[in-house]
Amino acid sequence: MAEPFIHLAGVRKDYAGHPAISDASFDVMPGELVALVGPSGCGKSTLLKILAGLHAHDGGEVRIGSATHPFDPGRDVGMVFQAPLLLKWRRILDNVLLPAEILGLPKAEARSRARELLALVGLAGHEDKYPYELSGGMQQRAAIARALVHDPKLVLMDEPFGALDALTREKMNLELLRIWKEAGKTIVFVTHGISEAVFLGTRVVVLTAGPAHMADNFEVELPHPRTLDIKTHERFGDYTRRIYRLLGME
Repeated sequence: MAEPFIHLAGVRKDYAGHPAISDASFDVMPGELVALVGPSGCGKSTLLKILAGLHAHDGGEVRIGSATHPFDPGRDVGMVFQAPLLLKWRRILDNVLLPAEILGLPKAEARSRARELLALVGLAGHEDKYPYELSGGMQQRAAIARALVHDPKLVLMDEPFGALDALTREKMNLELLRIWKEAGKTIVFVTHGISEAVFLGTRVVVLTAGPAHMADNFEVELPHPRTLDIKTHERFGDYTRRIYRLLGME
């Protein structure tokens, strides 16, 4: 059996003596797209920051990588936030190149990879534009390309489509699944959208209201490639109702 890429057991995080996460325990296998879903303020983003190495945990075990494949958070994490956070004075290609510049990666190779990634996310031909010349969805595509440019082992996404309108969000969900399949990355995706979690995830981890603890962790047995009509399937409805019940919404 393959070894988990991420292993969390009884993880706890406190702020000023108050628990933000009381118990989080789950594994992420290499190449999975795991959705963390729960109400606002339940600790989803805090958990993501722990995985990114930005916050220490106060209890339990966090293990990423292995002895044979060590993990360096400074090098091996790509992050996508709710806002694209593109630098307005840099062209799109230069925005994508930023992590490679910070890590001191070879310039020619990084530039070639950045162009390939912009093509992957559907932005070929937009390399020399500035952020203000792109729509919100296009800016977020550029942010995804930026998160991949240094070839990270883990991509962490914190409600990356939360600020988009409903139609653009649906389109970006489809794009993310395509990019995930083509890039072959392990992704942890935070959302408070129950339907979005089921649509995207190979696995869904349900967190309750803070202090967060894991209420459920289940595999989503829906076929790939996924299209929007899968949301009309009975099994999709079963998964969403399962989450609604866990969150006391049914």
